[in-house]
Amino acid sequence: MAAVVSRGRGRRTINEINMVPFIDVMLVLLIIFMVTAPLIAPSMIALPSVGKAAKQPDQVVQIVIGKDEALELKLKDKTSAITLKGLAQAVKQAQAGVPNSAVIISADKAVKYEAVVRVMDTLQQAGVARVGLSVQLTH
Repeated sequence: MAAVVSRGRGRRTINEINMVPFIDVMLVLLIIFMVTAPLIAPSMIALPSVGKAAKQPDQVVQIVIGKDEALELKLKDKTSAITLKGLAQAVKQAQAGVPNSAVIISADKAVKYEAVVRVMDTLQQAGVARVGLSVQLTH
């Protein structure tokens, strides 16, 4: 409600906001936060960790996708170029006789996501159980 002031000739209303109640409320909230802040104990957050496999693989088959989407199969120190159609058969041959074997896909950062998914889909359709993506960490 606006205050009415009577001066000399007539009555005028004052169109100003009364800031005193607003300041009182803010000071009360400030005091409440200052009193309760030390009582709140900082909590610990359990973040998930990467690479906590139960058992390390006996053999790692690495598939490298180059900038031109050419595929290479690396097994130990041996590297061979392969096509997408021959990928499943080459991986199955590399995993033959090794029960705990994993496949790692490494791709250049310029390669389209679609090419990586195509390789993963081919391996999944072939029945390859352990497929992972190689992550290069930068500091």
